Amino acid sequence: MGWGTIISRRLKVFSLALFVYFDYKAVQKRVQWVSAVKKNSIWEKTHERNARRVLNLMIELEGLWVKMGQYLSTRADVLPEPYITVLKQLQDSLPPRPLEEVRGTIEKELGKPMSELFANFDNNPLATASIAQVHRATLEDGREVVVKIQHDGIKEIILEDLKNAKSLIEWIAWAEPQYDFNPMIDEWCKEAPKELDFNHEAENTRTVSRNLSQKTEDGAASVSSDVDVLIPEVIQSTERVLVLQYMDGIRLHDNDSLEAYGVDKKKLVEEITRAYAHQLYIDGFFNGDPHPGNFLVSKEPPHKPILLDFGLTKRISQSMRQALAKMFLSCAEGDQVALLSAFAEMGLKLRVDMPQQSMDIATIFFRQSTTADEAKENIKALNEQRERNTKALQEKMKLNKKEVKHFNPVDAFPGDAIIFMRVLNLLRGLSASLNVRIVYLDIMRPFAESTLLGSITRGPSTNSQWIYDSPVNSEVESKLRSLLLEIGSEKILGIQVCAYKDGKVIIDTAAGSLGKYDPRPVQPDSLFPVFSVTKGITAGMVHWLVDKGKLKYDETVADIWPEFGTNKKELIKVHHLLNHTAGLHNALADVAKTDPLFLCDWEETLRQMAKCTPETEPGSSQIYHYLSFGWLCGGLIEHASGKKFQEILEEAIVRPLQIDGELYIGIPPGVESRLAALTVDMEEIQMLSGLRPGPDVPSELLSGIAQMAAGVPALFNTLNIRRAIVPAANGHISARALARYYAALGASGSIPPPHSSSSKPPLGSHVHIPTLPTAAPKKKKKKGSAKKGGSTPDKGEYAQLRTSDADSEASASAGSTGGTMFTNSSGSILDAFMGVGEYSGMIHPNGKFGLGFRRYGKAGSMPTGFGHSGMGGSNGFCDPEHAFAIVVTVNRMSLGSVTRRVVRFVCEELGVPVPDEFSVDGEKGPDMVLNLATPPE
Repeated sequence: MGWGTIISRRLKVFSLALFVYFDYKAVQKRVQWVSAVKKNSIWEKTHERNARRVLNLMIELEGLWVKMGQYLSTRADVLPEPYITVLKQLQDSLPPRPLEEVRGTIEKELGKPMSELFANFDNNPLATASIAQVHRATLEDGREVVVKIQHDGIKEIILEDLKNAKSLIEWIAWAEPQYDFNPMIDEWCKEAPKELDFNHEAENTRTVSRNLSQKTEDGAASVSSDVDVLIPEVIQSTERVLVLQYMDGIRLHDNDSLEAYGVDKKKLVEEITRAYAHQLYIDGFFNGDPHPGNFLVSKEPPHKPILLDFGLTKRISQSMRQALAKMFLSCAEGDQVALLSAFAEMGLKLRVDMPQQSMDIATIFFRQSTTADEAKENIKALNEQRERNTKALQEKMKLNKKEVKHFNPVDAFPGDAIIFMRVLNLLRGLSASLNVRIVYLDIMRPFAESTLLGSITRGPSTNSQWIYDSPVNSEVESKLRSLLLEIGSEKILGIQVCAYKDGKVIIDTAAGSLGKYDPRPVQPDSLFPVFSVTKGITAGMVHWLVDKGKLKYDETVADIWPEFGTNKKELIKVHHLLNHTAGLHNALADVAKTDPLFLCDWEETLRQMAKCTPETEPGSSQIYHYLSFGWLCGGLIEHASGKKFQEILEEAIVRPLQIDGELYIGIPPGVESRLAALTVDMEEIQMLSGLRPGPDVPSELLSGIAQMAAGVPALFNTLNIRRAIVPAANGHISARALARYYAALGASGSIPPPHSSSSKPPLGSHVHIPTLPTAAPKKKKKKGSAKKGGSTPDKGEYAQLRTSDADSEASASAGSTGGTMFTNSSGSILDAFMGVGEYSGMIHPNGKFGLGFRRYGKAGSMPTGFGHSGMGGSNGFCDPEHAFAIVVTVNRMSLGSVTRRVVRFVCEELGVPVPDEFSVDGEKGPDMVLNLATPPE
């Protein structure tokens, strides 16, 4: 193609683009002054004349522009009706190429005269498309075939058109920033040239046909039989000629024939959708160009879809398939945590933290399709949603109207996801053009689920990666891994175990999957949701403030927190809060039940807690403060320190121990991809039926507990709850971070040497509060300026929690060289944790708690250790006498049988006494679910 042709094509494209753009801008100004009825008429005529201009140029230029027109003609769900009507003409044949050109290409590519190749060759083409022309023929052996012949010079035209399209898209993005299609055209530029090699298409056709005709493995066999389509057999191929089996069928736009043959159009589109769901989620290999011209319908009942043209076919990795399936299911269930996690897994990076808007946008791709008759209302609804999202973005980022138009909330958009979304849009357009309504969530869900469940159900016997491939730290760890394999996936979904002995890491093992619908392996840095385990962290913060002289154990709470001194709470002291003897065990329980999202309002929970009235005299009864413990201690921490709860958490625990990014009470934005998701072992939970709580457990706790336990994951998997500060029940930790914490506590606060260097990624290597990518323009630095980077989006409360760089460096230095968490590093701090020695008068006689920690040991004897277990089975504790600390985190909530078995095994291997809490017959503590019953083990 000469320079003259190149320049001519480019001028025609941009001239028309400008002409259409200014036409719309002029009409936009004009309709402001006319009535609504006249306005609609003006817009209708504007759409029609511009659609015809676009059609005429596309037909003239052919090549890529015809393909683009075919794509646009299927988008009846978003484009004005005149464009659909006009551009549908591109689904019909284009003007045919000369027969001499066709014959010449065939003979050159196949190396034989036409007379030797075919017994019969129909000179009239069946169809002429943008890249090739198709003729019907009969082979010498009598087989009926179609011959696809590539147009002469089309390769050069397509490559040039891609450049022009890229330039045009960039101009549109500059002129109208809200319409930035650069990611899509970039992916198209990468994939489209593959269509120009028919050998590539032939192999793709064979692969898709093979995939859709065979039973699939890994749990997907149940859905593979739902795919019932036809694909032509490949007879022969070269780069520019493709010979396929002939299949007699009806074109999708031939509505009269579809009606005459009695084709069920809704069933037809559902079948096509199932075929694509299989390709996308099960095979990871799919046709990226499902426009109406690439389908036929068999004339014989049951009128199966015939899939054609596999030139633009995309292969995606298993991890991307899983991420796309997870994105689909998160939209189906409204799970914002899973959606943000899926985004991170697929490489989609956002510049702003707006989870609800992200969910709204993602759900658009999977929404129920509309009929062509409803297209206008659909366009209106989408425009209204776009306006709402833009307004929310403007408020979030504090941008003016001009700035918000030029702000792109997406920092990186993976090419695989772009083709995936393009396919979904084309399928939606298909149903709109056939005027049928399809519920994509119902059709595609089984395929998405099978992708995730198929990997998860492969337990340790068939999955060599079930135990994460990390170095073995000791002989006991090697034996523990064998035990985990023995227990298997029947009881374990995901688990982490980390243990310290004599200040060194002896166990750091991760196994299983991150969730019921998340087959990614648990890693050492995965974050597990834990419940009352969090109380041990909160208690440590209180002790840290006592050590710093900010409060005293025997101090009246109202002296520190003035608002608290009402409604008979004047005599409650700090040690009452820590020992569960404040009499506020049911405080705010009713509010939390009727409005679970009340848990998310930190300031309001503290205000309401200050107004509560105790049910028993302070110190008279030890009754487990299952939720109120966190708010009571949290309010105390903030009033005693004058700082935010999260700031003290970092200052007292996270930075000194160098466990950044692996211990949270309420997560910040940006860590969702490392979160484990909760589920419930209902078989164990049902064992609670008929049990009665002991005197130290509130009766309200056991009422309907099986039903409540089943609902806990649904609540605590939500993003609102996960981001909330609920210091009694909302920790997100790795076992290795919490084990390091307990190893330090067990040594009176002495910080152990750095965590095992063989643990990957290294403990503490994550940024504790991730920042989103900035879109601020880079400014020229002044000479001598040391300032780096631009502004970052508001991260909410987390943005204000950092102390000075000097404090941070000092803390990091202390962690790396040993150091201590407490000024008082004598044994008396251990006595305070367990409520013994001089602190024995501050605890309830024979109670299960010291000051903030569950006391572990043998019944009737002095406690030998302390820690905290949590609902569902996660646990952390230490035995100071034996310099031993262990943490177990799980995401399949149960009565804790797996945790007890693991702890018992490790203790017995090391010769450490097994506390009653973990023995087979010993008395269990008061934590909800985990300790209310002892199932058979």
